[in-house]
Amino acid sequence: MKPSVIQPSAMLGMLGGGQLGRFFVIAAHEMGYKVTVLDPDKNSPAGMIADVHLCAAYDDVAALKAMAETCQAISTEFENVPAQTLATLAQSTIVHPSAEAVAIAQHRVKEKTFFKEAGLPVGPFVAITSEADLPADGDMYPAVLKVARFGYDGKGQARVANQAEAKAAFQNFRQEVCVLEKMLPLDLEVSVVLARDVHGNIAAFPTAENSHLNGILDVSIAPARCTEVIKANAQELAKKLATKLDYVGVLGVEFFVVGNQLLINEIAPRPHNSGHYTIDACVTNQFEQQVRVITGQVLGSPRQHSKAVMVNILGNSWLYRGKQQEPAWDKAYAHGNLKMHLYGKHEPREGRKMGHFTVIGEDAQAVLNVAKVARSELHIGE
Repeated sequence: MKPSVIQPSAMLGMLGGGQLGRFFVIAAHEMGYKVTVLDPDKNSPAGMIADVHLCAAYDDVAALKAMAETCQAISTEFENVPAQTLATLAQSTIVHPSAEAVAIAQHRVKEKTFFKEAGLPVGPFVAITSEADLPADGDMYPAVLKVARFGYDGKGQARVANQAEAKAAFQNFRQEVCVLEKMLPLDLEVSVVLARDVHGNIAAFPTAENSHLNGILDVSIAPARCTEVIKANAQELAKKLATKLDYVGVLGVEFFVVGNQLLINEIAPRPHNSGHYTIDACVTNQFEQQVRVITGQVLGSPRQHSKAVMVNILGNSWLYRGKQQEPAWDKAYAHGNLKMHLYGKHEPREGRKMGHFTVIGEDAQAVLNVAKVARSELHIGE
């Protein structure tokens, strides 16, 4: 029999070696656990600090056998890990989230269909498997055409104003299965990150407000600057979704706010970029919750003790005005209430997430002001 609670010193497994995996390793180490990371990149941020780095593909038979034999519980930081990998590992060890939940989250058509069939609010969409599925000019346009799989951070999607543009984009995506989503007059984008354990207990972090730049998350403000009703509704919808999905793990849920209406945009079956503020501003952060869930420990308190603004740092900050140079870290560090997190990625590239910083404090406007200054000093968004 597998133990109901896995105690410190045990080996845990992480599928994916990016920054989310790195933060998981840090949290697990602080809690007394060891971690094996599976990632094909020899320079992966998580692999560099893990106890064991299996540098292999996510479907490598020998690597999966090694994880199954040595890890008492396994999770993922990357939704595009094959669902079959999770299913294979689950035959011999504890795996959260489940292959079934990840399979829904990693396919936009299945995801949107799940929302609709579960009675959850979602914007107008059409599944596109061939050109014939593209609607004629009318109410569905303008829209965004997105490939059903492997699209993230603005990749694999195109804005289209009419059927002709949609056909051209569909051809450009090599006629892969897509979803066409009607563009809506957004007032705001918000998200909720929560943890749900095997007993159905849920701990949700405060609703965050998000703004994007070129399809990539730029700034998260927590708590969100919207009505208490919207914040509370986002919490309830996220919890309802997690329960309907029978989800176990940490889940990110993104929403569009259109007037007084909340619409679910998409989910991430892992810790979420907009939840990074929890590292510095909450009693328990999202990565510790991930460790707690898979080890069977009681969920920690998600209470936010400080106002927070999180800003992503992309490779663009190293490539300012066409030449590679080190960002002005000393200026950022001069702000005493700014917490810096760099991910250890070996090569800055345009659009690549290299790190983030979070400004915390008691006064929301003062925190935002400092974040704006530091963002400018690091040439973010310029």
